[in-house]
Amino acid sequence: MQHDALNQPRTNLAPIPFEADAPHLKIVGELPRELNGTLYRNGPNPQFDAPGAHWFVGDGMLHAFHLENGKASYRNRWVRTPKFLAEHDAGRALFGGFGRKMPDAPANLTDGGVANTNIIFHAGKLLALEEAHLPTEIEPGTLATRGYCNFQGRIAGPFTAHPKVDPATGELVFFGYNASGPLTPALSYGSIDASGKVTRFTRFEAPYASMVHDFIVTENHVLFPILPITGSMQRAMSGKPPYAWEPEQGAYVRVMKRSGSEKNIVWFRAESCYVFHVMNAWEEGNRIIADVMQFEEAPLFPHPDGRPTDPEKSRARHCRWTFDLSGNTDRFQQTYLDDLTGEFPRVDDRRAGLKSNHGWYACANPKLPMFGALSGIVHVDGAGKRLGHYLLPAGDTISEPVFVVRGKDAAEGDGWLLAVVWRARENRSDLAVFNATDVEAGPVALVQLGHRVPDGFHGNWVGAQ
Repeated sequence: MQHDALNQPRTNLAPIPFEADAPHLKIVGELPRELNGTLYRNGPNPQFDAPGAHWFVGDGMLHAFHLENGKASYRNRWVRTPKFLAEHDAGRALFGGFGRKMPDAPANLTDGGVANTNIIFHAGKLLALEEAHLPTEIEPGTLATRGYCNFQGRIAGPFTAHPKVDPATGELVFFGYNASGPLTPALSYGSIDASGKVTRFTRFEAPYASMVHDFIVTENHVLFPILPITGSMQRAMSGKPPYAWEPEQGAYVRVMKRSGSEKNIVWFRAESCYVFHVMNAWEEGNRIIADVMQFEEAPLFPHPDGRPTDPEKSRARHCRWTFDLSGNTDRFQQTYLDDLTGEFPRVDDRRAGLKSNHGWYACANPKLPMFGALSGIVHVDGAGKRLGHYLLPAGDTISEPVFVVRGKDAAEGDGWLLAVVWRARENRSDLAVFNATDVEAGPVALVQLGHRVPDGFHGNWVGAQ
């Protein structure tokens, strides 16, 4: 569908109002024959418009691109959370986001979450994740919702959208914030082995209630960044922002041994900043190195009095954190590796928690707002040096680039990047397939959809085996 300049949509944030199956998609170029499996993508797609609701709290919609023997198909489905089902039956929005009920919502209604941030496959289960609730199990082929998964009652409360899988053991390491209830400073921490059995589940207190979106896991350590997007029940009750940017609270990172008890914990501090996403982290002697996408000021959240943060400082850049575990200092170093605006970093998952020599992230046009303007892919080496840089045509935007390895014995970084691209002029989306070590050459294949996939968050590839 062509749009003239006056009617052309400026962003790709609005939801789509339908579920669809497209069994035979047009392919431009040639899909690599080794790509056999499904790319699952998750993101907010509100069923009903809730006045004042934050983008982060739209109902989750799953998008599945199935690739097999050079052919491609697509399916999308809303995740049928209790919230989605209650609103579907009512025919209107009942929640305004972050657990806040509409004034005229039924009194007995409890918030059922949105399951809109990530989707992972572990121990035979496909799980849709968001950070305020338990994982929601999804049926892989149909995308049907099976319901909450609490691992035989062994875990409770919030579960991060960014658990980490140990590439050596298959163990899933996870955490949850607001672990003692909404807007509380408690965090939970646990692990699930490769067979799906919970092997650890504990809780601890942070210096203040914070939105802890991602965390850091290395071979022997786990680190929890407590950064100043603060949560306040007092603010929420008085109609002010439940989450707000309060840099005076400072930046803390809790470092502990993965196998250790609560006794061997060290808290590090640094200049206030915010990080949604970690690229990777590893150990070097007595040091831990973590590569993150760091904001000087948080985007998308105001100051407690409602003032917006500074757009110039509310952009993320590739940054290296260094922690000295030898006890010489309780400060960690922050060193920017590039001035390019970017987000959604990924590595070859076989190097998760280990020193890696390849990373990728979606980069933005520096002249446009951070989100809704991700318009290219950057490939970097282990020192953060750019190895490749690809930009889309003006106006088009790109999602998180997901790495897919060429085969189990392939060298690190040998494979493809899969990313969903919005074509602004045609108002529809492609699945773009790049050679991961030659992104500058552009996509080797495009899987073309007849409609758009709204800008979303995270996804993962699940191979046919």
